[in-house]
Amino acid sequence: MTQTVGAAGSAFAKAWPNKPITLMVPYPPGGPSDTIARIVSPPLAKELGQQVIVENLGGASGTLAAQKVLAAPADGYYLLQGSANEVILAPLVNESVTLRSEDFRLVHPVADSMVVFLTRKDLPVNSVDELIELAKKMSERPLTYGSIGVGSLFHLVLEDVQQRTGIKLRHVPYKGNAPLLQDIGSGQIDLAVLAYSTSVGRLADDGKLKLIAQFSAQRSEALKDVPTVSEGQTLKNSSYRIWSAFMVPEATPELVVQRLHAAIGELLQDPTVRAQLAEQTQLAAAAMSLGEASRFFESETAHYRAIAKAIKLQPQ
Repeated sequence: MTQTVGAAGSAFAKAWPNKPITLMVPYPPGGPSDTIARIVSPPLAKELGQQVIVENLGGASGTLAAQKVLAAPADGYYLLQGSANEVILAPLVNESVTLRSEDFRLVHPVADSMVVFLTRKDLPVNSVDELIELAKKMSERPLTYGSIGVGSLFHLVLEDVQQRTGIKLRHVPYKGNAPLLQDIGSGQIDLAVLAYSTSVGRLADDGKLKLIAQFSAQRSEALKDVPTVSEGQTLKNSSYRIWSAFMVPEATPELVVQRLHAAIGELLQDPTVRAQLAEQTQLAAAAMSLGEASRFFESETAHYRAIAKAIKLQPQ
C-alpha cells in the first residue's frame, strides 16, 4: 500500500503543473511586494507552462495570505511570495498568529531591497557614527525614530542598534511607509531605517531628508555615494536586507519543489526580469541551491528570534 501511495505521489509531482498556479501576495496592489509579483509571474508562467495568477490578500501583517496558503492542499498550486515580516516576525508580535516559519519551505529568494538609514534634513549629523554620538548626548530627550509598526523588521533593526551601542531612542510606529516618509520629510521625526525606494531617493535628491548609510556588506551600485554602516566605527559587521521569496507549505512534494526551484532560477537569469526589478530599486536574488535556501531561511529565523528575545519583544 505504501508503495502505491508513493508511486501516485511521484506521478502527481511529475505531472505538475497541469492547471493554473496562484501566487499569493500578502499586501494590497501597488506596493513593492505586488510589483515584484507582477514582474516575475509572466516569466514564471512561461517556465512552468501554466498560468500564474497573482492574488492580493492584505491584512494581519501579511499573515492572512500566509494562512490561506497553509490552508490549501500542499500540492504546489498555491505559492506565497513571503518575507521575514510575515512568516518570522509576525508570530513573534501577534499572539493570535498561529503559523511559524517552520510551516513553510523557502524555495528560492526572488528579490532583495536595500535597507537605508535616513534622517530629517536638518538633523546635525552626516554619518551613523555622528548619529550615535548625538543620541548619546540626548539620552534625557531621546531622538525619535519611525517604523512601519511594532515587530516590523525596521523596528527590530533600530532596537538592535540601541542594544549594541547603548543609545536610547523613542519609537514612533506608523501604519505604512507613506505617512512615515511624510513626517520625516517635514521634520516631525528624527530618523528611520527603511527599504530604499524611488520615493526615498526622490526625497533625498530634493533635499527633504538625508541618506546617511546603507545596511549592506558593500555599497550598492544604485547608491555608490552612500557609505555602508560597516564603514563607520560604531556598527561594524552590521548588514540587513529585505528579501522576498517564493514559499510553499513544508509538506509540498519534493519533485514539485525541485521543478519550482529550477523555474525561479531560470527566470532570475533573464536580463529583462533583472532590468525590470532594478527599475523598481529591487535586486534580483542570487542563485541558491535548495540546500542553501533552507540554510538561509533557518539562519534568518534564528537571527530575528534572537533579536526579539534580546529586546524582550512580547506578543500582543
